[in-house]
Amino acid sequence: MSSAKPIVVAVTGAAGQICYSLLFRLASGETFGNRPVHLKLLDVDVPEVQRGLEGIAMELHDCGFDTLQAVTCTGSPEVAFEGASWALLVGAKPRGPGMERNDLIRDNGPIFTGQGRALARGAADLRVLVVGNPCNTNALIAASNCPGVPAERFTAMTMLDQNRAVAQLAQKAGVTNADVSNVAIWGNHSATQYPDFENALIGGKPVTEVISDHEWLRGPFIKTVQQRGAAIIAARGKSSAASAASAAIDHVKAFEQATPAGRFFSAAVVSDGSYGVQKGLISSFPLRSDGKGGYSIVQGLPVSDFARGKIDATVAELVQEREVVKDLLG
Repeated sequence: MSSAKPIVVAVTGAAGQICYSLLFRLASGETFGNRPVHLKLLDVDVPEVQRGLEGIAMELHDCGFDTLQAVTCTGSPEVAFEGASWALLVGAKPRGPGMERNDLIRDNGPIFTGQGRALARGAADLRVLVVGNPCNTNALIAASNCPGVPAERFTAMTMLDQNRAVAQLAQKAGVTNADVSNVAIWGNHSATQYPDFENALIGGKPVTEVISDHEWLRGPFIKTVQQRGAAIIAARGKSSAASAASAAIDHVKAFEQATPAGRFFSAAVVSDGSYGVQKGLISSFPLRSDGKGGYSIVQGLPVSDFARGKIDATVAELVQEREVVKDLLG
């Protein structure tokens, strides 16, 4: 194993289904290469859940990964986030039957208030990924309650939406996913998000040249991506845990590695006002990473009137969600 300094990775909701698909890939070397990994698993501090974490730790060790240095199981955010270079905030209360989105926002808000404060214990290079929904607004809450960490270090996951959009375009065009690039997700990780086909490429050509059915692009394609999570629940009776875990790995790798020339990826980050998105909101943009901890919002992409309307609608939802939790913002 490499003699490099171990990277400390904290994961919340670690006893849940997403994490059962996620943790082994974080430990295996797939995500951080040969660098040794110290996983810190955080979940609620009750005996049954903590026993479950110990069982997961046993399995992680039993995989015999060369890169897994240590596993810590805890019910304390302060312990979990101490010295962390990555914090993956997966745990959140799920939306129940008949629950409105604003109810979910209010129920999950206090969780991310406390975790935001505890994240001040992270390493100097701490980066935070929020997966637990509503992830954009939960990331905003956590960032606003962690003044010692720059807001730019907090991100929310729209890589799952990007992956879903890529797959839909590839299937429609009869190509592989590898042929599809530069699919941007704009705005909120919700049913208002805008998967941008107008700037995407298939085999290096604009999607609109390869796929002639523009009505499909403007209608069913967008709707399918927006509602894919609900469709999976309806089909299998459970949420899309495995694909969410895979997207979280893709998100971390996208920030860990320099983005290839001419390419970009999607994640929700604090807005600097680009593309007319209100400054301070955590909104999804097309991004490029320098592979050294920095990233930038891709500038100069054309935005049609159609796209403008979609982006404005999803940003308006983010503004409304921020209003719902304004008393939780530090």
